[in-house]
Amino acid sequence: MKDLSKFSAVIIGAGDATGSAITRKFASQGYKVCPVRRPKSILKLNTLCDDINQSGGFAKGFGVDARDEDEIIGLFKEIEESVAPIDVVVFNPGANVYFPIVETSSRVYRKVWEMAAYAGFLTGREAAKYMKERGHGSIFFTGATASLRGSSGFSAFAGAKFALRALAQSMARELGPQGIHVAHFIIDGAIDTEFIKELFPETYALKEQDGILRPDMIAENYWNIHSQHRSAWTHEIDLRPYMEKF
Repeated sequence: MKDLSKFSAVIIGAGDATGSAITRKFASQGYKVCPVRRPKSILKLNTLCDDINQSGGFAKGFGVDARDEDEIIGLFKEIEESVAPIDVVVFNPGANVYFPIVETSSRVYRKVWEMAAYAGFLTGREAAKYMKERGHGSIFFTGATASLRGSSGFSAFAGAKFALRALAQSMARELGPQGIHVAHFIIDGAIDTEFIKELFPETYALKEQDGILRPDMIAENYWNIHSQHRSAWTHEIDLRPYMEKF
């Protein structure tokens, strides 16, 4: 059995809910976790890392703009050289915005695409460079309902998420035969976050009935997919509460 403490797991977009839960899950299994957020969120990232380190795990946070090619290249190089060989990469930034099409500026569209698609490409490419040398590893991309269908007012988000899904499919077909597991996770439903609690209280009230997604249970699925035997790999999975329509 592989000694996971000799490897690292990189979680890009280690936000307060899903990203943090994924980070904690992989840390609990023995990985040296490297959660990543934008530089302005570094204090929250330090709190997450402190909690994991005080619990006996290993966590080292990085403040990086995932849209910046040089920063992503430097991030992977530093982790490989100063932490541990990278065995898992989860791309999980949020980029959800609502704008009617006539109010969607080119700047908004470009920024959302950069966050949800271009940054995913940079992340996947750098992860593949290192994993190919070892012939194993997992690269996971977080999608959304918008990965499958574009809703009114979400042209920028849907366009970016469609692109990310296509990237994941292409990478899976190329890298799977080389021993690298590429998977795409469609999160279809409201998640237990402060954002949902404050802006959608009626939806948040469904939490008592398990009617919204729990971040720790989402993280459990990431771990389960990572743990699969290569003879039966999942490429795409969709997660939603039992009462969610689809």
